Amino acid sequence: MKDKPLSLESVSRTFGATEVLRDFSLNIVLGEFVAIVGPSGCGKTTLLHLLAGFDKPSSGRVIIKGRVRMVYQQDGLFPWRTVAENIQMGLRHVRDKTERERELKELLALIRLEGFEDNYPHQLSGGMKQRVELARALAGDTDTLLLDEPFSALDYLTRLRLRRELARMLKERPRTVVLVTHDIEEAAQLADRVIVLSDRPARIRCELQLAAERPRDPTHPEVIDAMHQILTVLGLEHDARESEVFSL
Repeated sequence: MKDKPLSLESVSRTFGATEVLRDFSLNIVLGEFVAIVGPSGCGKTTLLHLLAGFDKPSSGRVIIKGRVRMVYQQDGLFPWRTVAENIQMGLRHVRDKTERERELKELLALIRLEGFEDNYPHQLSGGMKQRVELARALAGDTDTLLLDEPFSALDYLTRLRLRRELARMLKERPRTVVLVTHDIEEAAQLADRVIVLSDRPARIRCELQLAAERPRDPTHPEVIDAMHQILTVLGLEHDARESEVFSL
């Protein structure tokens, strides 16, 4: 039986009179890439914070095994630190200096930013900054990555490139990944399993398994079919068709 690095068992979470999660259960297995989509305000980020250990459930149990790191939608780099110094923040637990330097060199090569190690965040493009954030999260012996809309502030073409980059990085440094996103194309292109949530209190409306190898092209039949299923579950298929007709 596969190990389960992340589990929520009958979890409920309320904030005052607002019930965000009710009796919610989810198991994420080792090495799996899970994407979570759903209506705005349904509790996706709350779910991610519970999995990160930043928040506690009102009832139920959250099980977290191993080292977890999070990448946010807003720029999380320290502006007064260089690219190398930001990445080294993820290597603080590596005590041997030679090992830290070797790891830093590998990570700079992984994100293809050799030669930029002395640059500061304001000297980088949005896509470059996100690659530095991913390198910091992948540093050392991280077991699980939690991604909170990591590419949402970027233009579409940059998002496409970074999805492919992320898939490449994960081939070289496999991790368990949970991605929260509003972008259903992103979810279908990247994930092994897509979980579609209802309005709050959130429940799982459906789960889609995708078997095609990553990275997938946005026009891959399995990606297109998954997007169609997600839109249907969310009741947005008609809106998407109208948008397509209008764009023609």
